[in-house]
Amino acid sequence: MILYHGSNVAVPEPRLLRIQRELDFGKGFYTTTDRGQAEKWARRTALRLRQDRSFVTVYEVDAEEFAALTVLRFEKPDEAWLRYVTACRKGEDPARQTDVVIGPVANDQTMPVLDLYLAGMYDEREAIRRLLPQKLKDQVTFKTEKALGALRTKEVTAL
Repeated sequence: MILYHGSNVAVPEPRLLRIQRELDFGKGFYTTTDRGQAEKWARRTALRLRQDRSFVTVYEVDAEEFAALTVLRFEKPDEAWLRYVTACRKGEDPARQTDVVIGPVANDQTMPVLDLYLAGMYDEREAIRRLLPQKLKDQVTFKTEKALGALRTKEVTAL
């Protein structure tokens, strides 16, 4: 599996940061199988931090090491995904023993739905109804040092 990470800096040696914003799958090292998505993340991060450079780092996953990891996978934005993302965005860690979480990414189109759900304006059923038609990209989040050990850096590209 080939994965991409977009950032304002090159990341040849991925690591877990102590301080992070509350993201979809909680604290972790975020990647995607979609290079275009990683480029978008890189540019957005550089813009948010008022920096003029952005990078995409490409990784290959060691299949044998990955097979030994505990993986939580969400195939689509369903009730379980919504509950997990909601908990993580509130700062909770619903899957403490999980090495990797894979699933759809909440993007600019989904955030209004998630915000209205979090505010109690949509119930779970209505939020899912609004999320399902969207073509969401994926994210693969490495949550432990053991999981990061499965990544092999292939290249770093400045955008």
